[in-house]
Amino acid sequence: MSAEDTHAPDGVPPTVGPPFVREFDATLPVHSQFVLWGNRHDSFLVRESGSTRPRLLSLLDLLWETLRTSGYACLLVHDPVDGLRVHLPAGATDEEAGQAEAAASRLLPRRPRPGTLPSLETLRTLMAELARPAQPVRAALAIDDASRIARSATELEPNERDFFRFCARLSRTAVPVGAQSGRTTPLYNPVIWLADREGDLPAWLTSANDQIRSIGLPVPDLGDRQATARLLMKLFGVTDLDSDPRATEACDAFAAQTDGLTLQAMIEVTRLARDRGLTMTELPDAIRIYKLGVMDNPWKREYLRKRITDGQHSIPQRVVGQPQAVTKTLDILKRAALGLSGAQQSRSSARPRGVLFFAGPTGVGKTELAKAISSLIFADESAYLRFDMSEFSAEHAGDRLIGAPPGYVGFEAGGELTNAVRQQPFRVILFDEIEKAHPRILDKFLQILEDGRLTDGRGSTVHFSESVLVFTSNLGTNVEDGGGRLVPHVHPDMPYEEIEERMKAAINDHFTRVLGRPELLNRFGDNIVVFNFIDREAAARIFGLQLDNIVSRVHEEQGIVLEVDPEVRAALRKCCTDNPHMGGRGIGMALESQFVNPLARALFDRDPAAGAHVRVTGLRREGDIVSVELA
Repeated sequence: MSAEDTHAPDGVPPTVGPPFVREFDATLPVHSQFVLWGNRHDSFLVRESGSTRPRLLSLLDLLWETLRTSGYACLLVHDPVDGLRVHLPAGATDEEAGQAEAAASRLLPRRPRPGTLPSLETLRTLMAELARPAQPVRAALAIDDASRIARSATELEPNERDFFRFCARLSRTAVPVGAQSGRTTPLYNPVIWLADREGDLPAWLTSANDQIRSIGLPVPDLGDRQATARLLMKLFGVTDLDSDPRATEACDAFAAQTDGLTLQAMIEVTRLARDRGLTMTELPDAIRIYKLGVMDNPWKREYLRKRITDGQHSIPQRVVGQPQAVTKTLDILKRAALGLSGAQQSRSSARPRGVLFFAGPTGVGKTELAKAISSLIFADESAYLRFDMSEFSAEHAGDRLIGAPPGYVGFEAGGELTNAVRQQPFRVILFDEIEKAHPRILDKFLQILEDGRLTDGRGSTVHFSESVLVFTSNLGTNVEDGGGRLVPHVHPDMPYEEIEERMKAAINDHFTRVLGRPELLNRFGDNIVVFNFIDREAAARIFGLQLDNIVSRVHEEQGIVLEVDPEVRAALRKCCTDNPHMGGRGIGMALESQFVNPLARALFDRDPAAGAHVRVTGLRREGDIVSVELA
């Protein structure tokens, strides 16, 4: 039997509320002040004894319901907007309102008029009269928005410090009040501080003070969300959920997909769905709109399937020589487009749409494939966002991603990552060379990969559920020998299967043994995509594409028709593709030094007119200086 069932006054049905309010109710005899912090703006489920249908109440209504069943005559509320008032729930009768007002007047005959904003000094007087009442009246005072009383909980102004010192002393000198009915044992007239965070009040107020109890208000669990979803289904015309399997399935999915949201947010999502004319099976769209504020969903565009199908032909032309990596990447994208990411789990997940870990030697197309994914899915390469993780080797650099903590200079600006995703949630986000980031920064990715969300320095939640996350790494390309020198661990002559095995083993060793973060590696799962070395055939194709780009750029910038003789092409191809370890980027750097630089010198000296036809007939090398011969 619960505590509520034992002390409900006559005519008041006993209720069962959330655990935090039961803790509050049970400790009224021993604590004179309470700090309720956290999810205070939510709605809360209350079940009346003998009823199978719960109700949703605001925090103040819930507190008053609990206090009323314990024999309290009124709940006074102080907030910085309306001043001091007697709290009356919606639907209160004139008789109930009159009784509460009369009790408040009996207890506090000199209380300020409604709408008057009392000073801290006046509030001190009210709290003292409540804690040591002249009349045997049970009442409570809720100080709403207590987080705004002090400018800073750690840097109090003199009048604020004096006020909280008084409150601490008052908590120890308060007198419990008895009653003739209900709970007849003496109970305190409590002061209830309603705060956003426990640290918004001075730490010394509650530390080592047994008279002040701090109670956190958590976000609702799955059971509460399921009960709320069942309540909200009546808005879609569902009266008997148990006899409608389709409605039951939609209800369970709604509860699962709102993980991390409050019950009040679930109410707002339902209202949004009704306003947009969505059915109960379309609630996931309403959740996405509520979280992201975006009406259009690129993942549900009709042409996306065709673009991914076409990508099977277009991406290999752009990312040359990586058939295995491209195939596996496209498989993961197909899974994401169909909404099947995490489908093996028992409940819907808000994880990112896709997670890819690109591993391989330098210059083999990892970054290029990330850009190609962005262009493929979102038809916009600007939706690609890149972070060079070598810039985050220091622990404090993580503030750049999510913003500085409150109280630090510039925390209002937010973080580069969180701001970008909040502005455009449909993104491909590349974290380049992830192994170079500080381990503490890597911990931030655990929440993103598991829950699809991250809280920035301002306390706002950013959702990654529509993003594709790409991590790149060179781990396993080189390893240390016994003397601390880096030596190649894989080389171009190895078969791809052996390269893949060695690279994955090195990645596993780095995350488990070196970093001590096996849980992060576990979040990547089988999404590790290993790139091969660029072979000679692929190197020749990359060389040809880059040389053609140079010819096109000369025409675009100077209006000159440039022709390169086959013999010159062959000579350039040989010198630019000799080192397979350098990959495609190495081919480009070699072309720049061996061809672009001498070509620019020759064109600058000759200064041909726009429309001229220029032919490169040969290369001449004198020491380290390369020159081109033009005709």
